[in-house]
Parts: sequence; structure tokens; C-alpha cells
Amino acid sequence: MKKISTYNPLDKANLGASVATALLGQELQPLGGLSRFHGAGVYALYYHGRFAAYAGIRSVKGEREIPIYVGKAVPAGARKGDVGLNDEPGEVLYKRLKEHSDSITAASNLRIEDFSCRYLVVDDIWIPLGEALVIARFSPLWNNLIDGFGNHDPGKGRYAGLRPRWDTLHPGRKWALKCQERTETMEQIEREVVAHLKAMRK
Repeated sequence: MKKISTYNPLDKANLGASVATALLGQELQPLGGLSRFHGAGVYALYYHGRFAAYAGIRSVKGEREIPIYVGKAVPAGARKGDVGLNDEPGEVLYKRLKEHSDSITAASNLRIEDFSCRYLVVDDIWIPLGEALVIARFSPLWNNLIDGFGNHDPGKGRYAGLRPRWDTLHPGRKWALKCQERTETMEQIEREVVAHLKAMRK
């Protein structure tokens, strides 16, 4: 007799999938032109520009929409275990998107006009699940191969670490220039990106 699995809408994978679906159903908005808003949640960034190495991930609205980065913004209390108990998260999601906008604007070979985003304000407890499902589905380039986009300035006295790969490929953030140079060059990372995106299409 064929065994049929029972669907459980409260299973954590299904709950996470509902958040992911809701995020991907939001309208695309220019990343550089967001108005302030309150809330915590999840977001996805999309690239529409002409940086040669990203030809395989360039998003075209209505045809091919592949996030280049997926992230989350949780209330400050969530880092101390106060998940789902904070009634007023403030503008954490807006501020996180603004930080990303500033990072892209600082890069010498990217234009903020070439980026758009989707974001979804979500109750604290569901944010990590939604983010994990979208990352698992798309394996965004800046979440995996090109790490460091979401990094913050480590602060004075902590620049002995290597410069993030993202900042090697997209130089411009002042704090990253203080970090130690990597052994990989920009050109080597570009070749990795092209090979990675080609392999993903197979």
C-alpha cells in the first residue's frame, strides 16, 4: 500500500516557506529610494546592471528574478534571546537596507541605480526561517561565494583580518581598505564568479 505523507501546515519548513513565498510576492522597489518605515523582517536584493562577471545572475523583471543577496534584520533583543517578545522593533529593517545601499554606493564598480529589493515585515520569531528558505532556494551569490557584503566595520584595532572577498571584488568601503589584502585578486574572483554561475546553470 502506498504511504502518503500528511501535510502539517505548522511544520517549521512549511511555516518558513510561507514567509519566503510572501517575501517573493512583494513588489520590486529601487534599493536607493526607500522611504523610512518601522519593522523587522527579511529582504532580497536584485542586480540589474552590466558588471560583466554578473551576467549570469542579472535579474530581468518579469523574466528572470534571481536574488544576489538575501538577509534579515531582527530587533536588538533577539540577539539576547528576546525573540518574539519585542513589540516595537524600530526601523531595523529599513536601517539594514540603508546600510546595504551605502555599501553599494561606496563601491567603485557598482551603481545603486542597478539594484532593487523586496522586503517583508515579519514577526520576530519567523524571520530566521524565512531567510533560510529563500537562501536555500536561490543560493544567492553574495551569501555564498562572495562573502562579506553584510559585514560591519570591525572597529579600531581589529583590522588585522583579511579584507572580505566582496570588498576585493568591489573596492570602496573605507573600513575594508584598512584590512589586510587577500591573496586573491579582483580578476581571480571574477573568474570564480563566472565559473560558479555557469556551473549553476547546468
